[in-house]
Amino acid sequence: MSTYAFIFARGNSKGLPGKNIRPLGDTPLIAHSILAARQVEAIEKVFVSTDSPAIAEVARTYGAQVILRPDELATDTAAEWLAWRHAINYLKERGDEFDTFISLPATSPLRNADDVRKCLAALDQDTDVVVTVTPAARSPYFNMVVRDDAGNSRLVCTGESVDRRQDAPAVFDMTTVAYVTRPAFVLEQSRIFSGRVRSVVVPRERAVDIDDIYDFKMAEMLYLDREQTDAEG
Repeated sequence: MSTYAFIFARGNSKGLPGKNIRPLGDTPLIAHSILAARQVEAIEKVFVSTDSPAIAEVARTYGAQVILRPDELATDTAAEWLAWRHAINYLKERGDEFDTFISLPATSPLRNADDVRKCLAALDQDTDVVVTVTPAARSPYFNMVVRDDAGNSRLVCTGESVDRRQDAPAVFDMTTVAYVTRPAFVLEQSRIFSGRVRSVVVPRERAVDIDDIYDFKMAEMLYLDREQTDAEG
């Protein structure tokens, strides 16, 4: 069974310009995903799909192959699923077919190789897609509300009465640590939840998803703390 890892990184990030090559520690953000993939024995090849020459240069420096993404798939409104399809079809057209597809977004640099291995192992015959989740800080059964323009508010989930947070069902936030599926599923379907989805729980300290400068500063703090702990350990 052949497994290829993909990192999809646009050059025109609006939330944090240049974030995909912004240094986290001494390493560009996108390189953390490349290095994590290269530590996993099951992953044969690592690809970066991008429209950016600067990202492409960094990707090659850290050992990834580059797939140039068309401009129409690199806009703010373009669905990343279409970039997934483009990458798979690009490889098919050059005769490079594989069995397992794993996306390791650059925006989750704190994952480790074991997180990736667990996600790959979770893709069984009864599963179409593996996603990662982390325990949620808020619950739609207890302290998440929807509101109208006048400020009138109600719980998101109103069918079950919960008086204490501890009595609410456990809920999880989806993260961008990893997505695992098969190429055929991406080509035949149009979204993750059109198939049978299984999740792998990742601790919050390894599940930071960087969208803006505040997320980046949180990642820096956790990264430096981990580096210090490793050095002392």
